[in-house]
Amino acid sequence: MNRTEPWLIVGQGLAGTCLALEFIERGVSFRIVDTGHGGSTRVAAGLINPITGKNFEPSWLIEDFHPQAIAFFEALGSKLGEKLWNPLPIIRLASSQKEWSKISSKLDLPQSRRWLHPEQLPTPIGFHGSVILKGSGWVDTSRFLALTRKYFDQLGILETRRHKHKSQELRTIFCEGALGLVENQLGNHRCAKGEILTVRANWPETHIRIGAGGWLIPIGRNLFRAGSTYEWNHLDEKPTNTGTERISGIVQKLGGTLFEIIDHVAGIRPILRRSQPLIGKTQSGNWVFNGLGSKGTLYAPRMAEMLADWISDGKKPNVDFILNSDNPES
Repeated sequence: MNRTEPWLIVGQGLAGTCLALEFIERGVSFRIVDTGHGGSTRVAAGLINPITGKNFEPSWLIEDFHPQAIAFFEALGSKLGEKLWNPLPIIRLASSQKEWSKISSKLDLPQSRRWLHPEQLPTPIGFHGSVILKGSGWVDTSRFLALTRKYFDQLGILETRRHKHKSQELRTIFCEGALGLVENQLGNHRCAKGEILTVRANWPETHIRIGAGGWLIPIGRNLFRAGSTYEWNHLDEKPTNTGTERISGIVQKLGGTLFEIIDHVAGIRPILRRSQPLIGKTQSGNWVFNGLGSKGTLYAPRMAEMLADWISDGKKPNVDFILNSDNPES
């Protein structure tokens, strides 16, 4: 194929959109193909949390990715005329004494201290300890998709069809998220379905709450998003009664018993190997950008920049999240 032909980005979720925006900044010729479904980005919470998990560990390469992610979404929101990044501190709550012991044992570590907020709040009844985190917040991923889709359409680079001739497009970059992984695009995957509720309640909206196996994010106007479930066996995007019950229990523990369910959505997280994003070139000669998982808003902007550097300037990242074309399941 003639190397002067434009690139084709398949998928306008978080990965494809961030890469497309990088290409525009660099003047790289491309078009983007997407059906408008949106994938998991359409329903994602967009949460950025510096220290995560039961082990209370900083997110992978957080110091490299965090500043760029915040700057990216702030700048994009200003450019498109709407606020996308919503900074809010996190109250991390320990549901058991064992969990609190693990959290408190790491509070003096340098990698933890930099994310600790000086504010202190009483630990709510039913929890064994709490800590406030800074540098956190949420990205309005639904608006992010809608605004960038309109922007790409105005530029005349968006096609609303499903790409069918994969093997013939050697300058194709597949950013199809869970859809591509479930179709065995990169071998074995660990995709997981997640469900999220939107509820209305008269609760404080000053902090994101994380604990009781989930999270509660205030999104304004007495509305909160709450989640999330993990389901590995039934990978569809259909909300379930089981999901409603599970998340309602989280909401009751983190917020209270008086709330109204406004919406219920489900999506499939694109997860590979060590739950880290993946970029690179496949054996067929195509490129991929996938595996953003549940932390896509943190990783997508910087990963897109790295992939654009590699594709347009030949600057291959010296890191362990690149695809080895000799082993597509690496």
